[in-house]
Amino acid sequence: MNVSESKVIPVSAPLPAKAAARVAPGTQPATALVLRILRGREGWLFLAGLLLLWQLASTHLHLSSKYLFPTPWVTLRALWVSLPELLKGTVSSFIILVPAYLLAVFAGIAWGLLVGTTPALHRMFAAFARLASPVPPTVYIPYAIALLPTFRTAAGFVVFIGVFWPVFLNTTSGAAALPQRYRDNARILGLKKGEYLWRIVFPAALPHIFSGMNVGLVFSFIMLTVAELFGASAGLGRFVQYYADYADYPRMVAGILYTGLVVLLAIELLERLKKRALFWVK
Repeated sequence: MNVSESKVIPVSAPLPAKAAARVAPGTQPATALVLRILRGREGWLFLAGLLLLWQLASTHLHLSSKYLFPTPWVTLRALWVSLPELLKGTVSSFIILVPAYLLAVFAGIAWGLLVGTTPALHRMFAAFARLASPVPPTVYIPYAIALLPTFRTAAGFVVFIGVFWPVFLNTTSGAAALPQRYRDNARILGLKKGEYLWRIVFPAALPHIFSGMNVGLVFSFIMLTVAELFGASAGLGRFVQYYADYADYPRMVAGILYTGLVVLLAIELLERLKKRALFWVK
């Protein structure tokens, strides 16, 4: 065999990865490199793009009422000036929201587990749930304010209604979807009703329960903010309404952004709790 014939590599044969890296180091296409750098940061890039559009729209567009559309810098400065007042409003809002939310979650889970596992209760309560759950909780606000003794109890009642139905419906769905083999095993083991609900049905329904809690958390902020527009003396919704009435739109927009940030942090906290509780779910 000739030397020239011993190691003939076809022209079309691809080089090994290590050889390709040695031959052409740093020749990765620029587009692929940029995509690798930006991967996982799409959300922040989207927010940065919205901020840029906001800046361009508030400074370069010829708007008839520019004072209604403050620039990001003006809004940020108003947010900084209003931060002590916003923190006090947050405390005032949370004094109403947290107890009402927790009570609604407890009631929705307890009643949902019972209705989802008891056919007689399900038949009795299903028609009422289909009738009452689609009603927007905002329609109760005037009656709650008129009938209940204080604004806090009225707002708490509206928040309770807004949270209860998503938690209850999702819990009922999760309890009803329990596999039959779990029920048979619980019957064989002779578990009592309370132990069966706590040790079998509740863990199995947790994914559905957290879905309802997530929806209920968003509704709780919506209901509380709307209720605070009617008669509150403090709170996040009252802050926005107060400065809107006085045409202080930088502070009004700052209050809206601050409220969105508070809701985002609350949802993130619930999501972390969900990941810890549902560690077996991937």
